[in-house]
Amino acid sequence: MIRKLFFALILTAACLSLSSCKENYSNGEKVGNLIEFTEKGVWWNSWEGRLNMTQTGMNTSGEPFSFSFDNDRDDQAELIKLMKQAQVEGWKLKIRYHETWGLKNIFNNRGETDYFVDDVTVLDKDFANPLKHGMGGANRSGKVIDTIYVVIDKSQLKK
Repeated sequence: MIRKLFFALILTAACLSLSSCKENYSNGEKVGNLIEFTEKGVWWNSWEGRLNMTQTGMNTSGEPFSFSFDNDRDDQAELIKLMKQAQVEGWKLKIRYHETWGLKNIFNNRGETDYFVDDVTVLDKDFANPLKHGMGGANRSGKVIDTIYVVIDKSQLKK
């Protein structure tokens, strides 16, 4: 009798934990520049990235946002190509994502994180080059305002 009760409790717990899994636990958007984008994995390779979030053009303090591209989707090749270029060029991006919850990614077979990219929008292609915007955004050409030359006299270093 105790064995049957124990088996019934285990079966009930398994059913509850499997039925409480959600694919779209949360949805959201993050804005920032890409600081890491790599393909990695031991058993399942996945594209993983980290976004340095920005607010009004300035870096925010805090941890970067880590995300994955879903291995279960085959329609993300163009987004991955866009992300590679954005990392090299230093573009400001908006990433739309959804978060899974429960056992939907328990073996990390879909990606290392539970945040999966749905769409990527390029917001600013000149984000990493502020000299193109000039001072105050009115002047579109950069210029050198002052130059400082430093001369190191090696004979003075030995003293």
